[in-house]
Amino acid sequence: MNIVTLGDERLRLKAEAVKPIGGEYQKIAEAMVETLHAGKGIGLAGPQVGLLKRIFAVHVEGDIPRVFINPSIIETSQEQASYEEGCLSIPGVWAEVVRPKGIKVQAWNEKGRPFTLEAGGILARVILHEYDHLEGVLFIDRLSEPKRNRLLNKYEKRKRA
Repeated sequence: MNIVTLGDERLRLKAEAVKPIGGEYQKIAEAMVETLHAGKGIGLAGPQVGLLKRIFAVHVEGDIPRVFINPSIIETSQEQASYEEGCLSIPGVWAEVVRPKGIKVQAWNEKGRPFTLEAGGILARVILHEYDHLEGVLFIDRLSEPKRNRLLNKYEKRKRA
């Protein structure tokens, strides 16, 4: 799968629910995990591969690859943490982002089975980052305007070089 990058309008659109779950989405989920690994990332959402559907894959070190279809964040911790984030759709751009330390998410896996997961640390962060993609939100949107503008200018210069 090809990863779309900043400037592609699909990254700013809200993804639609997957209906029905299963069938072709099992193959799409597998392709997304392969693309995630090929890009050396830890998360990849449907909009990042031009698919405006509510699906994402994550694979953090020490855990199994996971696929989330039609996810809902049902709980977030009040405790927040700052961590440096990047994005396969904005290559070379990294910034500290504050997010909840823990979450509870409900979703369906690639086989159409529902599950609930409580996650903390990097797994929670990646899930939140990928969930943002389904809402048309990029991690740079969570930065102050001056910091976001500096990073975007740097990104544009690098892109032109």
